[in-house]
Amino acid sequence: MTPDTTGRSAFLAVLGRELRLAIRHPADALAAVLFFLLVAALFPFGVGPAPETLARLAPGALLAAALLAALLPLDRLWGSEAEDGSLDLLLLCGLHPALLALAKASGHWLTTGLPLLAATPLAAAMLNLPTEAWSTAMLALGLASALLSLLGTAGAALTLGARRGGVLLPLLVLPLAIPAVIFGAAAIEAAANETIARPMLLLLAALVATALPLAPLAAGAALRGD
Repeated sequence: MTPDTTGRSAFLAVLGRELRLAIRHPADALAAVLFFLLVAALFPFGVGPAPETLARLAPGALLAAALLAALLPLDRLWGSEAEDGSLDLLLLCGLHPALLALAKASGHWLTTGLPLLAATPLAAAMLNLPTEAWSTAMLALGLASALLSLLGTAGAALTLGARRGGVLLPLLVLPLAIPAVIFGAAAIEAAANETIARPMLLLLAALVATALPLAPLAAGAALRGD
């Protein structure tokens, strides 16, 4: 078996482990979806039920609520493995720490980001977002949540073992995710106004492409203690 095949098998094994754990313990994904929907439901009470007002606030509200919801499981991303010692075994499995971090980020997006995407039409309806913009909203939220999974995996590795790491993690990750909120909300607003949303989506995809190699490398270095 070649090293490439071994590394691919180890990557898929770690990813499969994350998916199995999520299936056995679905509380994190369910909590994220419920938080997302509850925040969307609270906006009509906070700003009033006027359809025009809700539609104007919907793009930013969707992005902010989704990213905050995706943050909920991140503080336990590495913590449980560090507590029971399985993190040391994962680091000794032959997979490069950066690829291990990428597998964890992929697992977080598949178990948290995808359920949020499934709930997006319901949240969009509660915020009176035009149906023409729903597909763009789902694409924008998919890219933004992927970026947050990458940044959050690195942030969780950097704060692993720190006192009050659960408090530090949002303070570290959320400022880096602000461009995703800006471009994602702009894309949704453009789709709602029936103008071109593609440039903003491309900028959002560029952010994901930039974070794809850099965030796992940073997480791997933190896990090694470099």
